[in-house]
Amino acid sequence: MKTKPVLTALLAAAALGLLPAGAQTASPTAAPQSTTAPAKTAAERGIFPSTSKLPNAFSADKLSFNLVGFGRVGFYSDTSGAGRPLLLLTSVNAAASAYEMRPLFLAYRGTRPVYVLEWPGFGSSDRPDVRYTPELMTRALEQMIDVIGADVDVVALSLGSEFAARAALGSYSGPRVRSLTLISPTGLSEAKSAAYLAAEPQNSANLYRTLSSPLLSGALYGLLSTPPVIDLFLRRSFEGQPDPGLESYAALATRQPGAVYAPLFFISGLLRTPDAYTDLYSKLATPTLVLYDRDGFVNFTRLPDLLAAKANVRAVKVAPTKGLPQFEQLSQVTAALDAFWAVQK
Repeated sequence: MKTKPVLTALLAAAALGLLPAGAQTASPTAAPQSTTAPAKTAAERGIFPSTSKLPNAFSADKLSFNLVGFGRVGFYSDTSGAGRPLLLLTSVNAAASAYEMRPLFLAYRGTRPVYVLEWPGFGSSDRPDVRYTPELMTRALEQMIDVIGADVDVVALSLGSEFAARAALGSYSGPRVRSLTLISPTGLSEAKSAAYLAAEPQNSANLYRTLSSPLLSGALYGLLSTPPVIDLFLRRSFEGQPDPGLESYAALATRQPGAVYAPLFFISGLLRTPDAYTDLYSKLATPTLVLYDRDGFVNFTRLPDLLAAKANVRAVKVAPTKGLPQFEQLSQVTAALDAFWAVQK
């Protein structure tokens, strides 16, 4: 964790005898004064116990922080390891939760500090009836990094990759994203026409108005959250059988109070960046690793263009997988991550 600039200046001043005399005077018999600031408490760092009724996705500290203008945003942490913190970011879908990143959390806990953020409106985070936007998600991510209080390596899944890229590109002045790993990222499909891109925001807004109508929203979400439909969608993300633990937890995640609100913005397309390739990925200067193979929902047509244009981006095919390689090919994923991070040290 980085030493705060003010603390550094005060310690240097004390060492050089530049503080006021009264500040340095001590009784000969007094105990030596500490030269380091006491660690902030969790409350002072803005961290609170989670109030979510959703069962834990795995055994770890389940915490939250308050995002101004939204409410509580949930996350899991294990700080028993040392080194640069690892921040894992889930996808966005009707059943998104930290369970999606469970294999990676368990693989790296104890070797370094590990965190999983649950996006506003999903998992153990609050689920109010508010407008969900890419900006809201990015703001939650930036505050999560601030709560961690150190530069981080980020591993993001699917649409979470777009929010991670936004954070890496932003003007946020706190701890930074030191490296990005994008697992089966959205935004690399074939290029769209200018006319399509211009019309997409309004088309998405129109679709949201239709889907969010009281008569339709409940029926649509009720259908999406049934076990058969959850199973159908998960089968498109697994080469073999869906992970039973993920499938069971997804059903629980969709039954939480307010669970309908954020997914409607996702289904409408309002959480996507219309041209993520041009507006996000092509501008990245952060060392970036893309892990991919096949995916039942997106393709990677523009990945070769990105690799040719950006020397800081590399890619590793993790096969055979269909969007969730951390469940089916964990050893390949961790080997690619370890090799990538070794170069960044």
